Amino acid sequence: MLAFAATLQASWESLGSSLQAGLLNGGPVAIVYGMLLSFAGSLCLTLSMAEMASINPVAGAQYHWTYELAPFAPRFLSFIQGWVTVIAWWANVAVGPYLVGTEIQGLLVQNYPSYEPEGWHGTLLVFAVLFLPLLVNIFARRLLAPVEVLSGVIHILSYPAIMVVMIVLGQRHTNDFVWTEFVTDQSGWHNKGVIYSIGLLTAAFTLSSFDGVIHMSEEVNDAPRAVPRSMVWGLCVNAILAFGFAIALLYTMGDFQKALDSPTGYPIIEIFYAQTGSKAASSAMMLPILLSGCYSSFNVLASVSRLTWAFARDEGFPFSTFFAHVSPRYKIPLRSLFLVTTITVLIALINIGSSAAFNAVLSLDTLALYISYLVPILFMLIKRVRFPGEIRYGPFNLGRFGIPINTFAMLYGTYITIFLPWPETQPVTASGMNYGAPVFGVALLFAVIDWFVRGHKKWNGPTVMAAPK
Repeated sequence: MLAFAATLQASWESLGSSLQAGLLNGGPVAIVYGMLLSFAGSLCLTLSMAEMASINPVAGAQYHWTYELAPFAPRFLSFIQGWVTVIAWWANVAVGPYLVGTEIQGLLVQNYPSYEPEGWHGTLLVFAVLFLPLLVNIFARRLLAPVEVLSGVIHILSYPAIMVVMIVLGQRHTNDFVWTEFVTDQSGWHNKGVIYSIGLLTAAFTLSSFDGVIHMSEEVNDAPRAVPRSMVWGLCVNAILAFGFAIALLYTMGDFQKALDSPTGYPIIEIFYAQTGSKAASSAMMLPILLSGCYSSFNVLASVSRLTWAFARDEGFPFSTFFAHVSPRYKIPLRSLFLVTTITVLIALINIGSSAAFNAVLSLDTLALYISYLVPILFMLIKRVRFPGEIRYGPFNLGRFGIPINTFAMLYGTYITIFLPWPETQPVTASGMNYGAPVFGVALLFAVIDWFVRGHKKWNGPTVMAAPK
């Protein structure tokens, strides 16, 4: 499970893929100190979630805990929370394949200057990345564990190889550049607090998705101990790797403006090229980042199909009985797996018509995830303060540190949630607008309508039963 947690986050690879926001807004200061703040906040979020996972390790996770902890209207709040969590992870399934596809397009731009990237090229690449994880999840589930181990090995061993190349070949920046350079003239924003907060989102994205392992809880031996341990250690390992990668990258990145203006769309590709002076070498250095998006899809697809199955099992969806079915032949929630894959395919098709609309769906991922974390943590904090004797803790217990940890998790999560929907640049254009908040609002409205049309009759709260293996 530790390999599952570590590769699901793929922190240093994710940092390489998401550099743009941090470089545009704040530059080195936003990335370096953003990583430290993000680690502190993400650790408190993870510890808070891990404690609840130890009390009740279930695939439904956030919506299940909301039902148990809500001080009022537990049926309604857990139903809405279920929709928020599921929608967040449906969007998350598309993120890895999309990053892989567009990074491949970036490499094609670098190696073949005459190549002109098209939206439908990226969509086809998303389909290609999804194909093998889908087959393995259906026909060769026994390969998932070896894939987790192999991906964990690649995640760890490719790290020193990349670091050595950067440190040995890269041009050196000064200590002042890495630790004190605060870039304020790139994004069009003028308020330094806003600039730093938007730049922080690179680090926040890098250290998110730590709840993925929870949704496999019902298939894990000794889950009350194994799941929290995997969550916390997975985050700590990833944070250390990401911070080291960020420091080495900033010291050796070469021309800052050239990286930011890279025609590939990804500063990391230009940085690797500046370090090596070779298109072939920079393409090879991108391979671990590309692989991380591929092998994380194996784990994400497995995790999200179980979350979808759990919500359908609890009558959360229209046609829940159909999607809660477990295939007697394959012993997996096959229909839920196909539902998740179909939704990902439909999301990818949006990219053909409008990259802005597609990016809106992707930005929904992190925003909805953070909101899904905050709701049960808030209710846990309220219960800690008002009715501490009613909590039956599991083997992973925050003890007397629970209130300050939950409080800081709430403060950090709220702060991140406020700035997640902000556009990276000013002036705001139709293509540069961050539509995450409006899309989330529409999704939330849909969930509320579903509650009044169908949910209030069907939803009696979450249930617990053995997950399909």
